[in-house]
Amino acid sequence: MSLDKRRGRQLEGGDRSLGGAFYPLYQWLFSEDSDFVNDVEEKLAQSRMADNVEMFLSRALAVGLIAGMGLWLLGVFVGWLFVQIFVGDVLVGIQLGPLEPLRVLRTPLILLTSGLIFGSIGFGIGFGSVVSIPYFRAGGREREINTLMPDGIAFMYALSVGGMNQLEILKAMAKADDTYGELSREFQSIVLETEYFDTDYRTAVQNQALTTPSDELAQFLTDMLSILDSGGDMTDFLEDQKDKHLRTAKQEQRKLLDTLELFGEMYMTLSLFPLLLIIILVIMSMMGSGDQTTLLYGTVYGLIPLIGAGFLVMVSTVTHDEVGDGYLRPDAGEDFTVDEGIGVFNPGLVEEYTGDRDLFEKIKRQEGTHELMEIVKAPHLFFRDHPTLVLVLTLPLTLLVLIGALATGNMPLSVDAMKSDPIVGTLVWVYVPIYLNLLPLAVFYEWNVRSRKAILNDLSENLRKLASANDTGMTLLDSIKVVSETSSGKLSAEFESMHSKVNFGTSLKDAMREFNNKYHVPRLARTVKLISEAQEASSQIQDVLSTAATASENQDEIERERKARTLMQTVIIIMTYLTLLAVMALLKVQFLETMGGLAAAGEEAGEEAAQQTTEFAGGLDTEFLSMLFFHAVTLQALISSFIAGYIRNVEVLSGAKYAVILSTIALITWIIVEQITGGGGEETAQMLLLVAGPAGWSISDSLDPRTGYSDDRTGGTNRR
Repeated sequence: MSLDKRRGRQLEGGDRSLGGAFYPLYQWLFSEDSDFVNDVEEKLAQSRMADNVEMFLSRALAVGLIAGMGLWLLGVFVGWLFVQIFVGDVLVGIQLGPLEPLRVLRTPLILLTSGLIFGSIGFGIGFGSVVSIPYFRAGGREREINTLMPDGIAFMYALSVGGMNQLEILKAMAKADDTYGELSREFQSIVLETEYFDTDYRTAVQNQALTTPSDELAQFLTDMLSILDSGGDMTDFLEDQKDKHLRTAKQEQRKLLDTLELFGEMYMTLSLFPLLLIIILVIMSMMGSGDQTTLLYGTVYGLIPLIGAGFLVMVSTVTHDEVGDGYLRPDAGEDFTVDEGIGVFNPGLVEEYTGDRDLFEKIKRQEGTHELMEIVKAPHLFFRDHPTLVLVLTLPLTLLVLIGALATGNMPLSVDAMKSDPIVGTLVWVYVPIYLNLLPLAVFYEWNVRSRKAILNDLSENLRKLASANDTGMTLLDSIKVVSETSSGKLSAEFESMHSKVNFGTSLKDAMREFNNKYHVPRLARTVKLISEAQEASSQIQDVLSTAATASENQDEIERERKARTLMQTVIIIMTYLTLLAVMALLKVQFLETMGGLAAAGEEAGEEAAQQTTEFAGGLDTEFLSMLFFHAVTLQALISSFIAGYIRNVEVLSGAKYAVILSTIALITWIIVEQITGGGGEETAQMLLLVAGPAGWSISDSLDPRTGYSDDRTGGTNRR
């Protein structure tokens, strides 16, 4: 096929026309049987990107060359600056005379070298960033598929126990993309290939096993294909695979928790590094090693946040986020509105009919007014269901409070003003925003999580009761009624509500879907999806309910182990922070105030004493260091809190409660420290001078500046 024909078929938009313009460069650089091209083509298929490898790599080359040209120009400019500032008559240690050829070639060589270096870096960044996209997407899909494999196979096993054949199971799995995400989309490819490409489902399964990014799913599909070809029992196979992947999930969970324990020990060491560096810099300042102010600023305001952010990113690479949003959506052709979003902006079913008749527009307005009045009547319930929206109120309130503090002169606007009273200044700049924003956010977020996940407390037990009741010959609806009457708790009340809805005309599937979307917990969604699919085939689904109960019990066991192990990591992080806070407070009480008092006492003792003490203690700005210490423990409190929350629940927002608590502990501690050191350091230093004065020596003249030893007036020497 000619290049023009290929362009006519492939180039549709501006982005692809860029790739088409650089397609000859792709042909010149890569051959058709290149291993790199084949690997990229495989990753494009695994990541489900609708690009052919030729145009994709052509665009990558275009982006790389554009980025390379940009950095090449920057490199030439940097080389020119280097020549103008640093290069004289000497080039790489060679003395250049006025007539030597190197003098003429000096500037072009430097410009060429710097341009090539910067241009190569730019091309690598541009080309590599584009090519890495399918690799990252395929890796993300593999991670999600492997996470959902145990639940997905349990779903297929339950459907097989319920009486569905192989094709029906594959189709049911393909339709469950609202629950099983990327795993379901792999089965969608199988179903679509059989329906639209006239391929038998065995061949479709084999093809999908070759293209899926997950090795575990590929092995499962290969084994399933062998069972289909040999005529084996699919139910027994799925039961074996369910048990196998459950064991695998438990092993992966233990491996993850072991890794988190290692990370907890690493963080304990890394979080103490800024403290040690601050102490070293303070000692260097005392010894007259120059001004360390810049390094102290960088340590407190740069290194501490950088270590925390880096550690949080590192933890996020190994932890597994909960897959899915927990909502169940209707199948194609079903009339059902998912109760998702904010009622004021999501009127519901009436939205589909607005624009045709004025009556529906009126209904929409009245529905919006009704939802708004419900929010006004019970704002706490609204913020419980949407905790992050509380920031819409608290952020403007925080801005108004800060403006008021600025207008009244209570907000420090300079470093000197912050140094003079670091507690008040930090309270206005940091703690007021924390209390106005993080405190309500933490309250409503925890309320939201606990109210939703409380439905899982009795899930396994009630599923067992449903299975027992259904096994006696009752229909699923009657079993739900019996369980609601014989049980207590939130789930029992929801069962009673579900039974009432069905009696008033709602289908059982829709009632179960409404119940699930009210709490939208991914684990609950998988259970409800399983039961709702099975009950459509038969009302006697005791085996399906027993399978769901077993899967729920296994999830309970995994969750209990995770909570127990992550609790220890959270305690380690919090205790490490409290240790750091205690050390910083002791440094403030026992060191800074004593040194500051020593300098003040020396000034009061006279000119000679002042000169002597200034050499040792006068170089310390105790107010500045006290401010830095306070800011360091405050930043460490916030960073440690969000790391602990992420490790505990794999949610950054869960660290908001720790942030409020630990920062409050830091504030109270520093207030107490300031009260303790309200003059104690100066009194201690005065006592030191009174004791040292009659003996005829002082700290400064006891040190020999040449040897670093102290003369004890008796002929002996001691190390400093």
